[in-house]
Amino acid sequence: MFPDKFVMLGSKFFLIFGLMTLSCGSYIGVHGRRVRNIESNGISVLNGADFNQDTLPRFTEPIPNVTVTVGRDALLACVVDNLRGFKVAWVRVDTQTILSIHHNVITQNPRISLSFNDHRSWYLHIKNVQEVDRGWYMCQVNTDPMRSRKGYLQVVVPPSIIDRETSSDMVVLESTNVSLTCKATGYPEPYVMWRREDGEDIRYNGEHVNVVDGEILFITKVSRLHMGVYLCIASNGVPPSISKRVQLKVQFPPMLSIENQLEGAYVGQDVTLKCKTEAFPTSINYWTTERGDMIISGEKYEAVSTDNGYKKYMQLKIRKVNKSDFGSYKCVAKNSLGETDGVIKLEEIPAPTTVRIITHQATSSQIKKGTSVQREETNSENKFDESRTSEYGYDNEYTLPSNGPPPIKEPPVTGSASSKCCAILIFMSYVQLIVILSSYSLNFVAS
Repeated sequence: MFPDKFVMLGSKFFLIFGLMTLSCGSYIGVHGRRVRNIESNGISVLNGADFNQDTLPRFTEPIPNVTVTVGRDALLACVVDNLRGFKVAWVRVDTQTILSIHHNVITQNPRISLSFNDHRSWYLHIKNVQEVDRGWYMCQVNTDPMRSRKGYLQVVVPPSIIDRETSSDMVVLESTNVSLTCKATGYPEPYVMWRREDGEDIRYNGEHVNVVDGEILFITKVSRLHMGVYLCIASNGVPPSISKRVQLKVQFPPMLSIENQLEGAYVGQDVTLKCKTEAFPTSINYWTTERGDMIISGEKYEAVSTDNGYKKYMQLKIRKVNKSDFGSYKCVAKNSLGETDGVIKLEEIPAPTTVRIITHQATSSQIKKGTSVQREETNSENKFDESRTSEYGYDNEYTLPSNGPPPIKEPPVTGSASSKCCAILIFMSYVQLIVILSSYSLNFVAS
């Protein structure tokens, strides 16, 4: 059991029990001897009248305020010059608890210890600081009047999210109201905000915002665009900040869209039909013929579905289309909330033909023989570039009209050298023609 009061006489401590208080405020011991005054906190006071004021103890510096994170160690320092025969004590101000006197630790708190240096520096150590340690601490010297200095121990606590009071993953129906709640503790009081994990803006009260402040995120008429993971972030300047993930899922029946409801193909061509759907929970998607038969991937058909969140992209590839393949095809999406479908019609288009460009050109030797021939144009400048047909999407089989033979030019009328030469050639051609006809006539008569 600890004594009620402590009395310091010189360098020794005397424990006084059952003290009698006099009207003068002094205390009488069991032997009736008057002793030094005792302050309400139990520290005896030496009368400063016996000392010169210049020789009394003096604090060389204030006790600095200390901020420490809960769980760490704290150190409070008190530096006194000219202490001489006086004593130093540490006191917890708010509870008036004596922690140490001179070289001795008085408190029963095992986390508190004392160290000193050259009878001048006095250090109070607090290990594994707790929130209850937050408050004012006083360093006293037992002069009369008493001299003291105070320092504040600030204990800060990093934020922590209270799971039982914070929303967990949620599944809601589209167009309903949603409230996400996040509760956090810490000292100082944490600041709480909400943001999307993917960095996208939040549709909030008709606006697009990046962050929503406060413990509660309230969304009216939630839509599929709100679906995603939300982060509740709590911070108070004491590292580390902390966050919690809350996944919001929005349920809605399937919806479907088709870019081209009419597709064309010719016999023998490969064609792909496309369809887009949205649904949550995830829908079951498939294709059917106009007779209602489900299409299964195989040698003739290839059905592919690609997921992107609550969206799906459906494709149906039909290889080597034949006459029986023309008709209507249906893409279908179903989930627990409903189903939808869309129709794509496949029609036959004429098959293009292969292009061959033929030009006519008469040579001088053919003119002499009186005949004309057709030959394919080999001039690279006039040759039709079949590779360009791909620009028009006709698979190199689109037919262009022939250019036909070039027009025959009239012989010039002027008497230039070139015109004379041409006239001579024409005259010789006529002569040859007459000779040939004459030979045919003679042969006919002879026969």
